[in-house]
Amino acid sequence: MPAILALDQGTTSSRAILFDHGGHIVKVAQQEFRQIFPKAGWVEHDPEEIWASQRAVAAEVIKSAGMAAKDIAAIGITNQRETTLVWDRKSGKPVCNAIVWQDRRTAEFCDQLKQQGHEQLVQEKTGLVIDAYFSGSKLRWILDNVAGARDRAERGELAFGTVDAWLLWKLTNGRLHITDVSNASRTMLFNIHTGDWDDELLTLLKVPREVLPQVRPSSEIYGEADAALLGGNVRIAGIAGDQQAALFGQTCFARGLAKNTYGTGCFMLMNVGQDAVPSKHKLLTTVAWKQGSQKTEYALEGSVFIGGAVVQWLRDGLGIVKSSADIEKLAASVPDSGGVYLVPAFAGLGAPHWDQYARGTITGLTRGTTAAHFARAALEGIAFQVADILDLMQKDSGIQIKELRVDGGAAANNLLMQFQADILGAPVVRPKVTETTALGAAYLAGLAVGYWRSTDDVKANWEVERKFEPNMSEKDRGHRRGRWNEALRRAQDWEERSSVDVKPEL
Repeated sequence: MPAILALDQGTTSSRAILFDHGGHIVKVAQQEFRQIFPKAGWVEHDPEEIWASQRAVAAEVIKSAGMAAKDIAAIGITNQRETTLVWDRKSGKPVCNAIVWQDRRTAEFCDQLKQQGHEQLVQEKTGLVIDAYFSGSKLRWILDNVAGARDRAERGELAFGTVDAWLLWKLTNGRLHITDVSNASRTMLFNIHTGDWDDELLTLLKVPREVLPQVRPSSEIYGEADAALLGGNVRIAGIAGDQQAALFGQTCFARGLAKNTYGTGCFMLMNVGQDAVPSKHKLLTTVAWKQGSQKTEYALEGSVFIGGAVVQWLRDGLGIVKSSADIEKLAASVPDSGGVYLVPAFAGLGAPHWDQYARGTITGLTRGTTAAHFARAALEGIAFQVADILDLMQKDSGIQIKELRVDGGAAANNLLMQFQADILGAPVVRPKVTETTALGAAYLAGLAVGYWRSTDDVKANWEVERKFEPNMSEKDRGHRRGRWNEALRRAQDWEERSSVDVKPEL
């Protein structure tokens, strides 16, 4: 039986994973690449390093599995979203480094767009808030600041793409300049209702249409990888941004199913079906995926900037633990946080606050506070942020969730998962295969080539590893969330607006 190759291009590393028909991992290869910080708040990647690392792990994983190109049924691509690249169409050479999704260099420009009253227009067309997070303002910055870039772009000499489009270009030796609907929906240039680039938004951000990729479904045969790369032709048949891919990998195919990924940050998505539900609470409405000729599926999304990163801070910044794995044992050594609340707004607050001037705050300290209370408060702070987002998703969608599916590194922390269930008042479900981002890309590709016949086949693969049931009283839950809200209020709008210095490592 052949396998599906998923290329998982992340913020700090490129991975390649082979999956079998049961959705199980056959082999994994991973390679890290440089993080470039030219100035405070600027984050860049070398596009050639991204490609070299992704190409290397793809070849490595096939070789280590004892397979050849003929054994690969299809390739699926998933990627760090919003990261922005521009390259020369003839030479394939980037005109500058990629501007990473974390980069804040265009924050002032985005503030100007808000002051000019464009927020409603952008939200209605794209489902997004105006923020430097998204690709559109990054692309404009490149066109305005790289010598000759705007003129060359208008002459059709340059190509823009998010990481998926860059990988597809390189895989096909420049034959395809394509992105999928999920990645396009993160650019602030794409109309999620018409399914096309929007002329009014292109004019607003001064982006020439000639630079844009063609937008295609997330599950479709786009073409074949160049035979020289993998030793034979392999079909490329799936593309999705990392969080949408994780939603698909968690088999959240029905309206109202939701997943949360616990990584450096936390990303929660809820499937809201074939209607783009507008948010009244500053959540994002995004394209989830589009399978072939089927109708587009949409999702509500909320992002927590600091999730697992707070554990890294306890380890590296405070030295409270020696390894991230130690945090659960330390936190479990006390019955509760001792009244301590930690708001990890180290880089501001994401949804639903979008407060870049918030800062980390710790409240409730006493002489009896220990490192264990700190550890527990840090984990609880992650769960409180997730609960805040889920509350608003339920209000926006009118759907009461029955469970939250989880993945990502911190999802392995049983104490955190139990507290998450307690504070939500809903079960938290962890699947056996937690590499759901890569798995989602594999499913999208496999469905396009008939490796799996339907999403029913895919759903049959999903297995529960552990289910965490809530056991906190409603009174206790209400009290804790009330105190969290008070701590949150004290963290907001803390930094003077003229002195914001977003640390690039976050």
